[in-house]
Amino acid sequence: MARVVIIGGGPGGYEAASAAAQLGGEVTVVDSDGIGGSAVLTDCVPSKTLIATAEVMTEVEEAGELGVRVDDGDDDPANSVRVDLSVVNQRVKALATAQSEGISRRLESDKIRIVKGRGRLDGPETVVVGDERLHADVILIATGARPRILQGSEPDGERILTWEQVYELEELPERLIVVGSGVTGAEFASAYDALGSDVVLVSSRDRVLPGEDADAAAVLEDVFKRRGLTVLSKSRAESVKRKGDGVVVTLTDGRKVEGSHALLAVGSLPNTDDMNLVESGVSLTDGGFVQVDKVSRTTARGVYAAGDCTGVLMLASVAAMQGRIAMAHSLGDAVTPLDQSTVSANVFTAPEIATVGLTQAVVDAGGSTAMVVKVPLADNARAKMQGVRDGFVKLFCLPNTGIVVGGVVVAPRASELIHPISLAVGARLTVDQVAQAFTVYPSVSGSVAEAARRLHLRS
Repeated sequence: MARVVIIGGGPGGYEAASAAAQLGGEVTVVDSDGIGGSAVLTDCVPSKTLIATAEVMTEVEEAGELGVRVDDGDDDPANSVRVDLSVVNQRVKALATAQSEGISRRLESDKIRIVKGRGRLDGPETVVVGDERLHADVILIATGARPRILQGSEPDGERILTWEQVYELEELPERLIVVGSGVTGAEFASAYDALGSDVVLVSSRDRVLPGEDADAAAVLEDVFKRRGLTVLSKSRAESVKRKGDGVVVTLTDGRKVEGSHALLAVGSLPNTDDMNLVESGVSLTDGGFVQVDKVSRTTARGVYAAGDCTGVLMLASVAAMQGRIAMAHSLGDAVTPLDQSTVSANVFTAPEIATVGLTQAVVDAGGSTAMVVKVPLADNARAKMQGVRDGFVKLFCLPNTGIVVGGVVVAPRASELIHPISLAVGARLTVDQVAQAFTVYPSVSGSVAEAARRLHLRS
């Protein structure tokens, strides 16, 4: 029976543990932060729970157009509803704890041993946790990442916050300055704007979400501005300081932006320090991320890595897949290497932005001859019924063959709508096959079929 030791209890770790146990391994998980890791306890689960409340507020704000009225003398439902952030955050933390406990029970039922503490390597076959030495045939490093901090702008957990600390707030920030316009910054800016905060988003680039589809980012930025959210583009933060009961963010051009709270969303750093990795033969990048191949192997024999500590598409779904792939490869099961071109991702803003496969940037740069069609949601019957005007469905296909190689969806619940496109990309379906599959009428997913039909005429 192979001895498997996994350092880290996040998605890469706990999914790998279950896979290894199923394959007959003797599995130990070393964890210091709580099973589920940051994805469950301080990141994905909490943030998306907070965003779920924000989604309701967005729907309330737009309900007046659908004929919804409130009998309190005000015709606008948005003026009659408020958020109790302390209750919201209590629910957030309770759900995160419940999810962590549920995963722990699942691991225990699979007879997986959990060791509390911080693990480090002593060569490629031994993990040291406190005074205990765990000998292993296979080691998986799944230690995740932590928020990057601006030097000299250290969070205090009260007014200057990371995304892990916002759930301790008892009251809604009156004026929230979000520093960083990547996925995390955009999500929190969108959420707190919907919850009722006055939000300022500081972006060092010329647009929000610089790493996402430009058309999608343009839609989101238009929505932000329409809702009164302030976007400071081409504005880099130099420092964030407390000022009485508020904060002041100083930009590199000398401008100062004052608010009640500041949220730092300026990237992540891998949790690979003080683990004796390099000394044990595990190569790291200049940024400290663990170098892995497509089956999650590191440069040390028998040592694998998964999740945010590898810097490979920092998504919980990818971490879980990397962990499962590592166990399949190490324990002799059939394995399919990670194919990043089939990974779907979502930005949980309002509207959501979901993507898979080929990107517009690659096409525009001449890296692909793919055909592209974009269908606005404003033309979709169901979207009109729901009062949805912002968004689109975009499909990419190869010329001649018509094989679907990518897609973008900007819409409410785009995270659900991207799935048929992900299936098409993964199974190499053609636009004709997608177009010939029945969709419900009326449905927003009908725009996926419509885009496929339009590509049929061009491919």
